[in-house]
Amino acid sequence: MLKGKKIILGITGSIAAYKAAFLTRLLIRQGAEVKIVITPCGKEFITPVTLATLSKNTVLCDFFSHDDGAWNSHIDLGIWADVMLIAPASANTIAKMANGIADNLLLTTYLSAKCPVVVAPAMDLDMFRHPATAKNLVTLQSFGNFIIEPTSGELASGLDGKGRMEEPEEITSWLIEFFKKKSRFSGKKILITAGPTFEKIDPVRFIGNHSSGKMGYALAKTFADQGAYVNLVSGPVSIGLPNPAVKIHPVVSADDMNQAASTLFPDMDIAIFAAAVADYKPSSQSESKIKRSGNDLLLNLIPNEDIAAKLGRLRSENQILVGFALESDDAVNNASRKLADKNLDLIVLNRINDPGAGFNVDTNRILIIGKDNIHKNFELKSKDNVAKDIVDEIFNLMINGSYA
Repeated sequence: MLKGKKIILGITGSIAAYKAAFLTRLLIRQGAEVKIVITPCGKEFITPVTLATLSKNTVLCDFFSHDDGAWNSHIDLGIWADVMLIAPASANTIAKMANGIADNLLLTTYLSAKCPVVVAPAMDLDMFRHPATAKNLVTLQSFGNFIIEPTSGELASGLDGKGRMEEPEEITSWLIEFFKKKSRFSGKKILITAGPTFEKIDPVRFIGNHSSGKMGYALAKTFADQGAYVNLVSGPVSIGLPNPAVKIHPVVSADDMNQAASTLFPDMDIAIFAAAVADYKPSSQSESKIKRSGNDLLLNLIPNEDIAAKLGRLRSENQILVGFALESDDAVNNASRKLADKNLDLIVLNRINDPGAGFNVDTNRILIIGKDNIHKNFELKSKDNVAKDIVDEIFNLMINGSYA
């Protein structure tokens, strides 16, 4: 199942390093090519000779060979690999990764890696539950790294609790599923709208909303991570590029977004309308700044075209369309009505009054509604994890042909 996959296995100073021998053998049996990078402390727990024999590759620890001065390039390693797996990952190495410290070959390889990075922590339970470790793991996840949670059980200290590195068989299964997901949308073209739109009043004022764009950007990253070619039509946001495979089309107004989305739409397999597009815009815009007069300022607002509804009318039979609804009153009925009126396959409902959901937060709680009035509720999660749930539902719809 891992045939042809190139894996860097990083090993740090932990009693769980003995499991790395079993893990290496399992990865090789699955067809992977494994190159091992070990920290100096890691060599105190397992010998490079054992690991080199199992991996059929020289085990790397130092920046250069002390025999002939040959340089071990962390850059080349980072380019070569399909995934970097650090198992076991000690509290010390996790802390250094989270803070960009590069004092050994494993850490410089991590900082240079162009591939996904997977971390399997192993440490005593007090170290694992220490606030510093918890914070460092959250930081690594915010960088896009994946964490394979340790299990609970008897630890080397004699204590019993969470901190045992996950078993090699489970880590191998995790990697197999990871690579399956990584290619789920291979070759698929995705259109995502994200962020707010700004509707100009004069050169310095506009009508806008509080959308941060985080949900749309998280969706773009998740699709790209799973092999899709993503076009992200983004209103004004302060978010970095979610993935090098995502092509961003920056826009400002609803008209700009309408034009960009309409141009891209015919070639797309899936379209997701996650942007908070302004429903109205000023009927006219002043070319010079409107001066304060002390009198009331009246704006005449006219409706913007509904992008999702427009493209829903133009869709082909094979396209999948997903919309978003942010509601406060009679939320489910209003969202269901939008699903039908806009000719969508799914609609993702957010409720304004749900704590931790909506604009300008890092979490969300959603309800997905499909045709035939099928509802699926999801718990409050980070927007990155919400994006994964949405993408999973879209994949199931794509494979099964219906939402159930």
